Amino acid sequence: MSEEYKRSHVFGIDYGTSDFKYGPIAIGEVPEIVENRGYFIEKTSLMSRIMGVSREIIVGKELPLFLESREDLAERLVYPMKNGILEKNDEKAWKVTKELTRYALESFAPNDPDFVGFYVVASLAVVAPRYMYEQLFDIFGELNSERMLVRAVTIIPQPLAVAIAHKTPTCVVVESGHGNTQVCPISMYPIRNAVVALNRGGGAANILTSEILKDAGYGDLAKEEKLVRKVKEQIGLLPRRLEEAIDYARRNLDKVKKEVRIEGTRLRIDLGEESWTRFLIGEYVFNPGHEIFQSYFKRGMPRPSDVKIGDTYFYGMTDMAEAIIQAVERCSIEIQPHLYSKVILSGGNFNWSIPRGLEGVAATSDEKIKLMLKEKSIENIQAIVAKEPTYSVWRGCIVYGYAVPHDFKWRWERMEGWLNYA
Repeated sequence: MSEEYKRSHVFGIDYGTSDFKYGPIAIGEVPEIVENRGYFIEKTSLMSRIMGVSREIIVGKELPLFLESREDLAERLVYPMKNGILEKNDEKAWKVTKELTRYALESFAPNDPDFVGFYVVASLAVVAPRYMYEQLFDIFGELNSERMLVRAVTIIPQPLAVAIAHKTPTCVVVESGHGNTQVCPISMYPIRNAVVALNRGGGAANILTSEILKDAGYGDLAKEEKLVRKVKEQIGLLPRRLEEAIDYARRNLDKVKKEVRIEGTRLRIDLGEESWTRFLIGEYVFNPGHEIFQSYFKRGMPRPSDVKIGDTYFYGMTDMAEAIIQAVERCSIEIQPHLYSKVILSGGNFNWSIPRGLEGVAATSDEKIKLMLKEKSIENIQAIVAKEPTYSVWRGCIVYGYAVPHDFKWRWERMEGWLNYA
């Protein structure tokens, strides 16, 4: 197989906890995105027979058309990636992952006799165990039994993909998505024994947003996870310093009030006098240990807990700056200044903006991290938010696939190279 063919058929897949991003090199700068979930159809349903639905699992953009009652969702709607990790014996989760992978590849596979499969670069959490690599390789091979969709595949850690996308060989990548946050020092390769994992991401902010909606009189809407996420994304603010932001908001209610309209419905959401709570949403992502959140915990909101998944501990309440410091201090003294001088923040959980009129009160993610690290006596910090942080992992997959020679074979000892199927 020629190098030219490989470069024109690179295909990136980012297995995010909430969003599944995919697409070939030819798609451009922005991948396709669907939610990382699958819906299991009731096999005995008469309507599924009448409507000609023969599939066991629905994934992708048409999934919402098949959703039934809220009670059914708990049983049949499966989000396979928990903390970025698939349990080895979770059959339903692996079935969903296989169907999503098939869905992605078939969406772009051309009807061309010269097409003999994509060169797929898949990306997983840096804490993903080896069995996930093995089972994903098996899935790609199984998909080829029906049609040659995959010529070769490789798998890389998400933080490494971010570093590749930014062409930065020495850095700290903080990759924060829906389910978890990975703090990964990199010196050409991920320094795996220095990785710090946090058991929170955008999903934790969703939980807090749900509580805020309840307090504002929208308890019936707080149960709709997708709606809560939309509200969070539209009203959430990241404060430079929380106490100052709350004081400002209470004195300048007109500056922070915002009505949220849900497209296609008559629904309008306005927090009114509680609009100051907009700043809590962003703060919770960065520092859930702030005393203001104790009242929510006392009322029953679950606090992010420390959990062990496989061989990895995920810390719940460690603030973002402390996680960075812990990760860097596990590395050699000589490299530590270089790591602090290039902190890359990636993932949708860092996609915070400053509305007009709230300059000096609200912050972007890089500004917040710099402030938090300086408060912990770390100087000479340079932090940047990845360009289009939601897509940076996928873009790194494309760059990596384009650069790795087609004849560079997979090596388990280094976890790199192409595993060929032809």
